[in-house]
This record gives sequence, structure tokens and C-alpha cells, in this order.
Amino acid sequence: MAGVTPTSTGTDWGKAHFESIYNCPDPRRYFDTLHPLAYQIPHHGQAVFRALADALRRRRGDRPPLRVVDLCCSYGVNPALLNHRVTLDDLYHHYVTTDPHALKGDALARADRAYYAARRLPGAARVTGIDAADRAVGYAVAAGLLDHGFAENLERDAASPALHQALAGTDLITVTGGVGYITARTFARLFDCLAEPPWVAAFVLRTVSYRPISALLARAGLVTERVTTRTFRQRRFADEAERRAAFEALAARGLPVGGKEADGFYHAELYVSRPAADVAALPLAELLPAF
Repeated sequence: MAGVTPTSTGTDWGKAHFESIYNCPDPRRYFDTLHPLAYQIPHHGQAVFRALADALRRRRGDRPPLRVVDLCCSYGVNPALLNHRVTLDDLYHHYVTTDPHALKGDALARADRAYYAARRLPGAARVTGIDAADRAVGYAVAAGLLDHGFAENLERDAASPALHQALAGTDLITVTGGVGYITARTFARLFDCLAEPPWVAAFVLRTVSYRPISALLARAGLVTERVTTRTFRQRRFADEAERRAAFEALAARGLPVGGKEADGFYHAELYVSRPAADVAALPLAELLPAF
């Protein structure tokens, strides 16, 4: 499949690599490559993040727009789904059916800025995106999906002064696909910039342990809960080698694949971290009743 390189061993347990699609000038190749694999975790994130954002707005009362930080933001897919009247299927249709020769360079970003502006929801959150892929972040800013975008690698470096300033007042941190590539080190550097701990919502593949991150969040004053009623499909396995590697990683963690990855898809779990007072006031089952 175009855009997918063979699987390999290492810290990513043999997961297929998609480096060629993550830092293009625009998202067309990203969506074109992932569509046949039924990549769907942003769809699940849309419902969850909107529910959390609504709950936070109710708890905060009359304050400025909600401030969200999207980790591993890529081309701004999560902010697109959070703040606009679009679905993931809409985005696949928009980008996969777009003639790649029709618009080039900044022209697509300008057209997309108008596309999203026409679909902007009232009371939209202000979103800061962080990703090491500079061109992807640049597109998301140019398309109006990010209020602030930072092409920074917090696994390697501390946050820049500009990012430190942009993180002030963060209400919610979201991530749908980065945990495993980013670790507790990234979260530690984020929380170094925050005076008060925000809520954190993370979709994490079952092949990856979230324990080091939840332990760090606990030290920051957050209680982490896992949704136990279901898991969430991420995408199909790219090839047989990736499937075998994922099964081996799950076996090493003592996790069965029956009813989950045996269906041919990666499955993710949802973790929500909040201050203890918020957990007590709004149980997770009430916060996310549909899940």
C-alpha cells in the first residue's frame, strides 16, 4: 500500500510505519492512505471530546472559550471534528475525492479555511496543536483548525517560551494516536508549563501501557479512569506481519485478542484523567453515558 513501509521491530512492537504521510504540505495523502485501512479513531474521539468539552463548559460557567491542547495534532483532524459540523466520513470524502492537481501549495489551505469557517460551531474551543511534523502543523494553522500550532518534539526538548505561554489556562488535553510514540516525558514537559492540571483524555492502543503516564498524572493531582465497557477500533492491520507483531505485544502484556484484535483491527482504550473533586462530582458513567 502506498505510504506504508514494512513493519519492523523495536519500541513500536512492529507497527507499520507511515512516515511518508505524516508531514506533507496538506492532508490528501494522509486520508488517501488511511481510508482503505478504515482508520476511525478520530471519529470515536469526536464524540468523547465533545462530551468532555460540554461538561467542562458547564462546570466553568461564564468564562472565555474553552482551551484545548491536541497532542500529535498532525493536520488538525481532531480540532476539525471538535469545532465544526463535519464527520470523519465528510473529511474522507473531502480529501480522498479531491483532485490532487486541482489545488497546490497554500491554495488548498486557503480553500479549506473557507470550508471549515462555513461549518464552525458556535462557542468553538480555542485549540493549540503540538506535533513534530512542521508542515502538517503549518497546514492546520493555515486552514484555521488551530489557533496556535507548535512543531515541537517534547520527547526531546523542553517547551519553547512561546508554547509555554500558549499553554496557560489549558482546560483539556486530547490525544488519539500518539501514546507509544510520545511518553510520560512529553506529559511531564507539558505539565511543567501548567499552573493548574487540566483534564486529559487519551485513546491508547492496547499494545501500549498507559501506566507510566497515569502515574505522572497522579503526581500532578489527577485521577485516571479507564472506560471498561468497551474498546475502540483504531484501524485495520496493514499486513500480516503487523498483525502478528501486535498479537505478540498483547500476549506479552497478558491481554487476550478474542473479541478485540482478532477482528483484524487495532483496538484502543480510553483513559480520562481529572482532579479528584471533578471525579467525585461527575462520575465517568454520567460524563460519558453513551460509552
